[in-house]
Amino acid sequence: MVRARSPLALVLLALVWIVPAAAAPPAALSEKLEAVIEAPDYKHASWGILVTDAKTGATVYSRNPDAALAPASVTKLFSSAAALVALGPDQKQETHVYQRGLALKGTLRGDLILVASGDLMFGGRTSKDGKIVFKDKDHTYANGGFGDCEVTDTDPLAALNDLAKQVKAAGITQIDGEVLIDDRLFARSRGTGSGPDSISPIVVNDNAIDVIVTPGEKEGDPAKVVMRPETSFYTLDASVGTGSEKSSANLHLLAVGPTQFAVRGKVPVGSKPHVRIYNVDEPTLFARALFIEALRRNGVQVQCAVLRPAPSPLPAKSDYEKLRKVATFTSAPLKDTLRVTLKVSHNLYASTLPALLAASKGQTTVESGLKEQAKILKELGVDTSAVSFGGGAGGSPADHASARATVQVIQGMAKRPEWDAYKAALPVLGVDGTLSESVKEDSPARGKASAKTGTLIWYDNANERFLLKSKALAGTMTTKNGTELYFCIIVNNVPLPEGVTSSREGKALGKLCEVLYEHGP
Repeated sequence: MVRARSPLALVLLALVWIVPAAAAPPAALSEKLEAVIEAPDYKHASWGILVTDAKTGATVYSRNPDAALAPASVTKLFSSAAALVALGPDQKQETHVYQRGLALKGTLRGDLILVASGDLMFGGRTSKDGKIVFKDKDHTYANGGFGDCEVTDTDPLAALNDLAKQVKAAGITQIDGEVLIDDRLFARSRGTGSGPDSISPIVVNDNAIDVIVTPGEKEGDPAKVVMRPETSFYTLDASVGTGSEKSSANLHLLAVGPTQFAVRGKVPVGSKPHVRIYNVDEPTLFARALFIEALRRNGVQVQCAVLRPAPSPLPAKSDYEKLRKVATFTSAPLKDTLRVTLKVSHNLYASTLPALLAASKGQTTVESGLKEQAKILKELGVDTSAVSFGGGAGGSPADHASARATVQVIQGMAKRPEWDAYKAALPVLGVDGTLSESVKEDSPARGKASAKTGTLIWYDNANERFLLKSKALAGTMTTKNGTELYFCIIVNNVPLPEGVTSSREGKALGKLCEVLYEHGP
């Protein structure tokens, strides 16, 4: 929780607003940075850059540091900081299951109710050795043309299976009533950015169904198509062929009905499995169906239908203390959830953070959570007049921030006890997450920067090309001379020639990091 300001805190806060006098940057540093920034590719672009000495706060380099630009997923630095401050890095959520009615000789003559807690990973990213894992190219981006997206080698139904086993251990072997999901922790809404966007207190497998397509043994053979997780709640109609070795994967997912979809296309022979996702539009009904199936797998007979619950009102929230609790699943600590959120730039998780912040204050909407976020950012020393947020992920048209405000949130977090968890959640240059391919393996700057990436692309129909609305990078790095820097680099409005992707600008930002490492103070 955010504590009330003391007089000393107000003095310290006032000091944050004093911008240290900028010394002239080293000539070689300016020359080499501007060789990248002023290249012909950026003739129509807008840059916002601020690099500061982490120890002294002195400006090392700046260019339009107060311009309000679209930061794309660098927005997640702000929402994650607010969540860490308000909730704490070790905060865990408990998802409880209650029985409503009497259980006689193993038969529950009543309802089983799972109360959603806002557990974003819900056991689905926990490996067999108990560690939280991720892939550098997360499955939630599989439909965005990024290629090589992967699923983790984990059980997406781990939490539901665990809860089902606990229900059986509590002596319930048959349920004659309903199985319900209480999703009233906060209001449903939509997130921003690519991938699943149904913000809900209940999340199973990131509110997505993975469609994994494996080519046949030879060209012309049908490909193997499976759903993950498998469930009777959704019907998949698959007809995918195996193309030649030199062909490209061409897969299309088509909605046929509310819980029906089809997949069509071809994949090259000899290629590794291809991943696509089908976004779940009704997370509560999806989770309910999966929970019923988990109960049945674990020896609990359930009489109700998987497809749609019968009308059955939820109890008043105050009534739960009177009901018997039969199962509990405890989430990973918040710092682990944020590690996945920032490393892979998880849009759904980041979009949900303001809702969790709101719930911690007894409120129910993303909008109220964003207002709480603004209060925390001001406490951290951020000039909130220089930021605008419509969500927590960075895909809203309202999302704008200056380079200076972005550096301020990093400076503010660096002074707090949550700094270690915050920094550890950032992608590392050339090592992991969304920065894994930004520099070559032999780059001297590899591993020297921890920073959040941002990418936002629109299609320019008039010119049949992509417009890179934003490419951004912000975080901390250590130079060749051992100086720690805090930095933010944002470029907006870069027209991309045909055949050029945003990875070009990703490598350009990697090049700027190499220049800062080699020629910085």
